[in-house]
Amino acid sequence: MNSLPVSAYACATNGAGLTPEDYAVLRDAVYRLEHTSFAARLSQALDKQIGRVGRLLPAELSEVVERATEAAIKAALEAALSTLGPRSASERRLLHKAIATLSGAVGGAFGLASLPVELPFSTVVMLRAIAAIAQAEGEDLAAPETAFACLQVFALGTGRQDARALESGYFAVRSILAKSVTEAARFVVERGLAEEGAPVILRLVSQIAARFGVVVSQKIAVQAVPLIGAAGGGAVNYAFIDHFQTIARGHFAVRRLERIYGAEIVKAEYDKLLNQAAKD
Repeated sequence: MNSLPVSAYACATNGAGLTPEDYAVLRDAVYRLEHTSFAARLSQALDKQIGRVGRLLPAELSEVVERATEAAIKAALEAALSTLGPRSASERRLLHKAIATLSGAVGGAFGLASLPVELPFSTVVMLRAIAAIAQAEGEDLAAPETAFACLQVFALGTGRQDARALESGYFAVRSILAKSVTEAARFVVERGLAEEGAPVILRLVSQIAARFGVVVSQKIAVQAVPLIGAAGGGAVNYAFIDHFQTIARGHFAVRRLERIYGAEIVKAEYDKLLNQAAKD
């Protein structure tokens, strides 16, 4: 696992019995999940300041993004429940990025017209990369609950919007989605995905798509700039998939620690690390 800057958390102490190695993993996960900005990744990828781009798309573009985002999450859900398997972890993550980058180049060349095709394709590619990370952290890809945990990553990718936006924090988003995830997983176990229009499935898709759409809007706003072109579109999509892989590493690291130490202990230590960072 690549290390991230975690100096802001260095003063926090571990009083819950986590091993030093696992405490370092949790500390890294807090950074990934709470302080990872897609806009910052875009700025780095394109060598220019992006800032808050994509927050205020024109109404007609917002509608296009909304429809495409929901279609993408539906495609990812179907892929998660029907195609994930034991081989996912052996797939090369660089291949996932290469394919997504290529699709981004197509998006950059053809603009918004390609969005209904390009976004679902990119999202499914990202899902398989996320699944590989999940399996590496000990998740059972045959379990519907794991499939939904992979899908959750797309809702977690917005990051904490500011210090006061508690509803956008990692555990807050998980809590908001918890009931829908549980009901959807139970539905799939009992009845399968044959009824994709079932209310419990549609509610979860809508909740995830709404949050995923925040990042997609940033992506589309940049790719819609005429001067970005195919090369820039590829760079944007590379940053896009790398962003969600980073979120996935944090998410599934936390889930692994929860299986070892219990959810309450992990959340308490997570909150301590987050609070310590806010003071520094």
